[in-house]
Amino acid sequence: MEISYGIDEVEHVAQHIIKNAKTKTLLFYGEMGAGKTTLIKTIVKVLGSDDDVSSPTFSIVNEYKLNDEKIFHFDLYRINDIEEAYNFGIEDYLDSEYWKLIEWPEKIESILNDNFDRIDLKLDTKNNRILSLNTNQTT
Repeated sequence: MEISYGIDEVEHVAQHIIKNAKTKTLLFYGEMGAGKTTLIKTIVKVLGSDDDVSSPTFSIVNEYKLNDEKIFHFDLYRINDIEEAYNFGIEDYLDSEYWKLIEWPEKIESILNDNFDRIDLKLDTKNNRILSLNTNQTT
């Protein structure tokens, strides 16, 4: 399923993703500037967290509160290899029952199971985002 949307429609798209996702692990693929972080910020808000959401580029993972749950937001852009992911405990996060929103998941594909939803984002020539949601698929 493919959706084309403008920045003013991002909340509707976030609601659509939450409604249609089959898992709590969302993998975000797309070039730099495709809108991954903006979409994740909106998903966190739509899920009901009041926390300030920022890109975890330097911390690698941010944690947000959600009632009795948590949301983990990963930005794996800066890791160089899977060993760095193991060093910060990626396996414990992946094994948790909480929401996991992962930017640049291609860096850890070798340790992902098939229990995730894949979101591909790209920009079109009019600066709209084109989103493709693929549920429960391996890469």
